[in-house]
Amino acid sequence: MRACLLAFLLLCILIETINAQNDQPSLNIGDPVPPLQIGEWLKGAPFKKFEKNKLYVVEFWATWCVPCKAAMPRLSALAREYKDKVTFLGVDVYENKNMSIKKVRDFVDSMGNKMDYHVAKEDSNFMEKEWLEASGNPGIPQTFVVNREGKLAWIEHPKDIDTVLPKIVSNDWDIREELAKRNSHRHIKELDDSLNNELMKYRGDSRPKDFGKPDSALFVINEMIKKEPKLKYAPFTVFNTLYLLLKTKPKNAYAYGKEVMIGANDDEVYDMIVSVIEISSKESTAPPEIYRLGTEAYQALIDHIPYPEIVDLYKYYYKMAEWYLRANDKAKTIEALQKAIEIMKKE
Repeated sequence: MRACLLAFLLLCILIETINAQNDQPSLNIGDPVPPLQIGEWLKGAPFKKFEKNKLYVVEFWATWCVPCKAAMPRLSALAREYKDKVTFLGVDVYENKNMSIKKVRDFVDSMGNKMDYHVAKEDSNFMEKEWLEASGNPGIPQTFVVNREGKLAWIEHPKDIDTVLPKIVSNDWDIREELAKRNSHRHIKELDDSLNNELMKYRGDSRPKDFGKPDSALFVINEMIKKEPKLKYAPFTVFNTLYLLLKTKPKNAYAYGKEVMIGANDDEVYDMIVSVIEISSKESTAPPEIYRLGTEAYQALIDHIPYPEIVDLYKYYYKMAEWYLRANDKAKTIEALQKAIEIMKKE
């Protein structure tokens, strides 16, 4: 029966993967970048195209986007640092229909030296489609780096631009390696999404004492990880594995969670661990060590927040205090509460 189950799952994932491959991004690392289509320049000297032998950072943002605004001062600092080597351009996209060009211009003016680079408003929605959507990364903020050959050298959230840009400027950047890394990450994400969709029917409906089919689900997960070991640390696979182990073998859940905390290289994984423990705390009484695992995941989330100034950090520490208490660690409980109070006083 398990062999049939696995065969069926593999077929479903194969179909999902084929569909995903048919929907591959049309703009990827190493490709020539699309042209600029600017509706109106809002700051800095206008330019019509990317020139050869010059580097560009193109940042997509909107006035309503809080992380975009948080990224602007850091981008400005980099723009000043590399002013003779790199041209920075912020392109306004995804604005609400009632947002006039005057309001956008007023916003740019209000930022002053916190937005210290070229700024423009897109023309129609060309750059949304040909840059953001074509790359498979439609969200904002989103940063593209154009190399000296007019090709896409990097695309990602701007939080990592300060570690990437120096390598590109010094010609110490391997486009092929970055392309392979991005394609691998996309492949694992597709498998992770497909596996998660298939596993939903084995998880039950999340009510207490309704265990669904945890053994079957864990079997399927383990078989898939054997075929693709990187899935072990993929966000949805972590969520499902930890959730199911907590229902069946809590001690194994803790050991798995500790392993994931060491091997994870995706910030979303920490969020998944926190979410599972939050669900389990409402369903049943998890062992104390699980709540300690949760505090470690919360601390990892705090350590990886790109813009702490836009996050209510006191809520993180308050939840950590609650979980330290459930883990029977009163000293850490008090320490976390004190941090929460200190942050609230500053705010």
